[in-house]
Amino acid sequence: MSGQIVLELRDVSVRRGQRTILGPINFSITAGERWVVLGPNGAGKSTLIQILATRTFPTTGTVSILDKTMGRVDLFELRTRIGICGALVAEDIPYEEKVRDVVLTAAYAVLGRWNEAYDLWDESRAVALLTTFGVRDLADREYGTLSEGERKRVQISRALMADPELLLLDEPAAGLDLGGREDLLKRFSIFASDPAAPASILVTHHIEEIPTGTTHALILKDGQVAVSGPIGDVITSEHMSAVFELAMDVNFDGSRFFARAR
Repeated sequence: MSGQIVLELRDVSVRRGQRTILGPINFSITAGERWVVLGPNGAGKSTLIQILATRTFPTTGTVSILDKTMGRVDLFELRTRIGICGALVAEDIPYEEKVRDVVLTAAYAVLGRWNEAYDLWDESRAVALLTTFGVRDLADREYGTLSEGERKRVQISRALMADPELLLLDEPAAGLDLGGREDLLKRFSIFASDPAAPASILVTHHIEEIPTGTTHALILKDGQVAVSGPIGDVITSEHMSAVFELAMDVNFDGSRFFARAR
């Protein structure tokens, strides 16, 4: 429902030894929003996505996701409501698994098919998602035989299999050639334009990889929020130059962002 808070971080910090690698930050998103998280290497993007995926607990602060507070909820049940595309999941997908099963097993938030029972609805949804992202003809192939671009499309299909209420995309276009990147972004933009699509957070290093329809942006620097808000107010020449400490011009062509050094 529009306006409903999907997640909220309150005074969240993560420390490793004596070093604070993230925070303190306050951040929240509501249903219907599409966020992108940007920042230099070491800014804290990976740590933030690990918290949102319930893989890392904050050292201090409170994290509420889908009306559940981390530390007071069964994380296994919560994870079935969160779709994840990124290294957090990709590194554990068995290479010998059939592509169809890579997607299907997300219904139980597991990796590797064993003795789970899937009904016709599950089978149909898996095929529909593979079709949406252009890899239906690969359903019977082994995951390990796919190209990097094909794997990314399968990973997004898997992330959406359980009809999540929150979608996390960690550099989904990384490693793709130009054609693969543009095709993936086009397909994701079409999917995200559906009013029923879940709230999403995409982490990337490049503003050229921000899909059309993204509504908000959060820029991290040195583990803290440098600027956040509606995307047009955040991704500007002034803000990007300050955060990346390089004079640059940011342009928007009506749907996508582009940047170049001055």
